[in-house]
Amino acid sequence: MNMELSRRTFLVGAGAGLAGTTLGALGFGDVETAFAAAIRPFKLAGTTQTRNTCTYCSVACGIIMYSKGNLAKGEKADITHIEGDVDHPTNRGTLCPKGAGLLDVVHAETRLKYPMVRKPGSDKFERVTWDYALDRIARLMKDDRDQNFIAKNDAGATVNRWLSTGFLAASATTNETAWMTYKVVRSAGMLVFDNQARV
Repeated sequence: MNMELSRRTFLVGAGAGLAGTTLGALGFGDVETAFAAAIRPFKLAGTTQTRNTCTYCSVACGIIMYSKGNLAKGEKADITHIEGDVDHPTNRGTLCPKGAGLLDVVHAETRLKYPMVRKPGSDKFERVTWDYALDRIARLMKDDRDQNFIAKNDAGATVNRWLSTGFLAASATTNETAWMTYKVVRSAGMLVFDNQARV
């Protein structure tokens, strides 16, 4: 068969072929969807699902973390995959770019994992225990409250205010946790109270 092929016919055919493969590569074909659906059960096989809340902002999107390793057997649990929770009413399975990158945050070498303290005059942070950190915070708060507590104002009315310390709470908590936090902070006399939803 002898076929005449002009330059115009060649360019039109090559352009149509390139457009078709590009659309397929961008996910407009069903091949990629079927391929991903076939691989997914194997990728997450043998993992434990844990529902949590994204840590980035005050939107409080739901996430599902998949980890390998059984903590009950003394094994270290390693998070292998994080995705949006489709059952969560806030995000319905979607995540912003920061939320989609949570796995990198979990595995980052620079992530703070333990309480650290820089003692007066020191140029470096040292790791301390949780007991030490919580006791130190409680001691400093108690000392500051004892020194700066205002029981009565200038007119003699009882105000019970503690103005030298504030509290920054998490907005991605449950209603019950938020209520308890509010009660504790206000009972201590703090007026400066906010969360990152307004920051």
